[in-house]
Amino acid sequence: MGPGPSDIHASVLAALAAPTVGHLDPYFLQVMDEVQSMLRAVFQTTSDMTLAVSGTGSAGMETCIANLIEPGDRFIACVNGVFGGRMADVAERCGAVVTKQERDFGEAFDPEEIERVVREQAPKVVGIVHAETSTGVLQPLEDIARIVHDAGALLLVDCVTSLGGLPVEIDRLGIDAAYSGTQKCLSCPPGLSPVTFGPRALDAMDSRKTRVKSWYLDVGLLRNYWGGERAYHHTAPINMNYALHQALRRVLDEGLDARFARHRLHHQALKAGLAAMGIDCSVPEGRQLPMLTSVWIPEGVDDGRLRSQLLQDFGVEIGGGLGPLKGRTWRIGLMGDSARRSNVMLFLTALEQCLKQQDIRVPVGAGADAAAAVYAESS
Repeated sequence: MGPGPSDIHASVLAALAAPTVGHLDPYFLQVMDEVQSMLRAVFQTTSDMTLAVSGTGSAGMETCIANLIEPGDRFIACVNGVFGGRMADVAERCGAVVTKQERDFGEAFDPEEIERVVREQAPKVVGIVHAETSTGVLQPLEDIARIVHDAGALLLVDCVTSLGGLPVEIDRLGIDAAYSGTQKCLSCPPGLSPVTFGPRALDAMDSRKTRVKSWYLDVGLLRNYWGGERAYHHTAPINMNYALHQALRRVLDEGLDARFARHRLHHQALKAGLAAMGIDCSVPEGRQLPMLTSVWIPEGVDDGRLRSQLLQDFGVEIGGGLGPLKGRTWRIGLMGDSARRSNVMLFLTALEQCLKQQDIRVPVGAGADAAAAVYAESS
């Protein structure tokens, strides 16, 4: 129940253990085709250039930025957490002239401030995080997408934590490039990074004047392997693709709307239980992620001691705060297969016991009772 990786279903682990074939074997090429098709469905896009980069979510970030940015290009990085800051770092390493539009950790951006900086800077690319893993903040994208496109810029979106747990509407919003990871709401082991590129992004890559500095992450080369030519590029992680194939199949068998509703339900139950125990969310209502609930640590609690006890005594992992929120917040994950009623009830009961051992007064059973009431109302 931390900020990732999430629990992995037994069928996904079994797929990971299937016999390895060659990376150009006809069977594996069929797996690649089906992975691409299912990723398009989850990203809600028809883009042919949708694939799983060999590497974790940060590789997806670097793939998008390295292919869209040439030295001297202007890049606006929307920084309201750790991963917005990482975008800025990667863009600078690719030679971009980076402007950081910053908000405090735990806050979302207003469209007006993005419009102002876009008008001032005339960037080639605007990068923003849809679901900021370090803070639990949801960033609405509709107005920002319109603003960026009206300015003639490309919109790059970090969907690492949102894909498979929230609607990621690539085509409807016209998102030009996006990346994610396998280990969050897709409930697959870490190791691949789903990415997708729209027509404007592909046009920008085709009109580059300089070569992409990363050979391994050059989409111009990768598209020849993932496209119809199947030209050898690198030895893909065969078994990780097996696992992602099965994980995506489970996502689509459940149905995206049902999956999104499941994440919302367990978030509401968890939030009600925590509120009954006197623990408040650190993110305002309407900007909270359903798959990652960030809360203020009660005054007087030893953060490290409590999280260690949760793990050692109850087998429950939660995450601590990052950056300026370190020691001030907990990040409680309900992602993919981890988003279950049994996890919510176990956590609330275990947390009550751990708080009492630190002499923090908590109404007996209040958390579990409040969560149970949410579940009863939904049934």
